[in-house]
Amino acid sequence: MQGFGASIISTLSVILVILLGIFCALLVSKILSKTILKGMPSSFVLELPPYRKPQFGKILIRSIFDRTLFVLGRAISVAAPAGLVIWLFASIGINGESLLSIIANFLDPFASLLGLDGYILTAFIFGIPANEIVLPIILMCYLGGNSLVNMEDTFSIGQILIQNGWTILTAINVMIFTCMHFPCATTLLTIKKETGSLKWTIISFLIPTVCGIILCMLTTFVYNIFV
Repeated sequence: MQGFGASIISTLSVILVILLGIFCALLVSKILSKTILKGMPSSFVLELPPYRKPQFGKILIRSIFDRTLFVLGRAISVAAPAGLVIWLFASIGINGESLLSIIANFLDPFASLLGLDGYILTAFIFGIPANEIVLPIILMCYLGGNSLVNMEDTFSIGQILIQNGWTILTAINVMIFTCMHFPCATTLLTIKKETGSLKWTIISFLIPTVCGIILCMLTTFVYNIFV
């Protein structure tokens, strides 16, 4: 399907995934509040400080040093080693096949249950430093390169994905798994720092990932019934 009909289906698919993500977030929050987060009811008191005229210079400096540089520092500390790892796995091969392809082929049976393929699942795993690099890793794998691919032509990207077997199910499940999978490494480090607990960091990793896996399996099952 092309033209206006395809645009309608694409729009409805995106809206459905967003609504599904909101529903799952509310549902998981409700379940957690009744189980592991259950405790004594607590009151919330908000005390407003006396109003003072904003000092823009101090606000700007504090926001840069306390927030921006802090987050960038953590992102660099994770992204730099991860970039090297991705390059090594894409460059080093066994019998003419890169380690990245070997991992993708190993994950492919499980990825098929999610309506994905091994390269997509591998990209999500190697994209843990930043979710933004998932698609560049997918394109790199499909094109057989050893460096991240940055393409701005959406039509060309679409053609590459279609040529590598993407269907409407693949696109929907990629969106679902993008909404519901483990947080990026910077977020996990922040959770560890703020909570001071490895347990809550692991829980924050597992809950969205498990939800994403279950939903992708469910959509794949329903799709295979009707198609």
